[in-house]
Amino acid sequence: MIHSLGVLNWQIYDCISNKHMSDEVIITDEQLQHIRERHSEAYTDVLFYIRAILADPDYIFQDKTVNTGLIVKRIQHKKESAVLVLKIITPDDKKYYKNSVLTCWKITEKRLENYLRNKNIIYRKE
Repeated sequence: MIHSLGVLNWQIYDCISNKHMSDEVIITDEQLQHIRERHSEAYTDVLFYIRAILADPDYIFQDKTVNTGLIVKRIQHKKESAVLVLKIITPDDKKYYKNSVLTCWKITEKRLENYLRNKNIIYRKE
């Protein structure tokens, strides 16, 4: 089953790919199952905030996979950050594919500082 998470703001997400084919972003049951099994610590909290994370990320880091970004948002009440892996669909993909959250996990402030030092920041909230 496919679950719609809304639409992407291309003023933010063009940094991942400006060749996008769709505005909608989804998550599938298979991706939810992966998160539940591999990142159980993130399953409840991150999925509760997933729409807010996509609507207002703090950072986007370039991922090693083309047209994919690491979306990061600080979750204030836990002093942790959520990381979503977002794949943007381009003309190179199958035409029925949609922008998709592939997985997510939580990171500590220390790990976020490491990301900020070592990863390529392609978007930073002003």
